[in-house]
Amino acid sequence: MKLSNQVKPISYFKANAPKVIRGLAESQEPVVITLRGEAKAVLQDVVSYEETQETLALLRIIALGNRQVDEGKIRPVKQAFKRVRRRVKA
Repeated sequence: MKLSNQVKPISYFKANAPKVIRGLAESQEPVVITLRGEAKAVLQDVVSYEETQETLALLRIIALGNRQVDEGKIRPVKQAFKRVRRRVKA
């Protein structure tokens, strides 16, 4: 994905909003909106946004797991399953 092809001034977006939004859904590539030559916003289709959010959530879970391993907050598998089974029975 090359963002340099997807940079549009805000005046272009104002004049062509429906076209830009249709293009987002078709290409699934983000569009960078500039104001006075400076990048100010990124437009993204909903499907890509949701995928990004899911990916970030998974990365947070992995980071949390790594942190817990580093802190020694781990249990042997047998002990963990035994604890889960006790909770399920209760």
